[in-house]
Amino acid sequence: MRNAAMGLLAIILGLIVIAFPLLGVVTVSVITGFAVLMLAIWFMIAGVAEMHDSALVGILYVILGIVALILGMGFIFNPALFAAFVGILLYLAGILLIIAGIIALLGGMEAKHRVWGGVLGIILGIIYIILGIYAFDPIYLGILIGIWLIITGIFSFLAPSE
Repeated sequence: MRNAAMGLLAIILGLIVIAFPLLGVVTVSVITGFAVLMLAIWFMIAGVAEMHDSALVGILYVILGIVALILGMGFIFNPALFAAFVGILLYLAGILLIIAGIIALLGGMEAKHRVWGGVLGIILGIIYIILGIYAFDPIYLGILIGIWLIITGIFSFLAPSE
């Protein structure tokens, strides 16, 4: 029952986000921003606490906390920064998947699992790069988030009940 309720909620939210894509991007951006802010606060507290044992590690934690603070504030107040960040991450993941696919193909053409792993890595890498192109535009990113919610909702219906 819980899977069905969660699946229905995900599908409804996905349809709302597709209807109002910027609303979805702003929501995800703000939630991510707050999560990164909490991480920034933890890094800075850990950095100050670490100063007694190792000044270098403490300073690095504080610097990481400041970078996370800036990034978190940017996500909260500028959803376009979030869209750009997501686009860059998708590009990077796509490139790494393509490289891993090529390595798998070069590693052994005699083993079928490596061939299929390599081909799938290259195909998924290309898909990630294409998604990265669309993710730079907040409207398309909102639509992608909505599609992801709908797919998640459908799979929740298909999952066995607890």
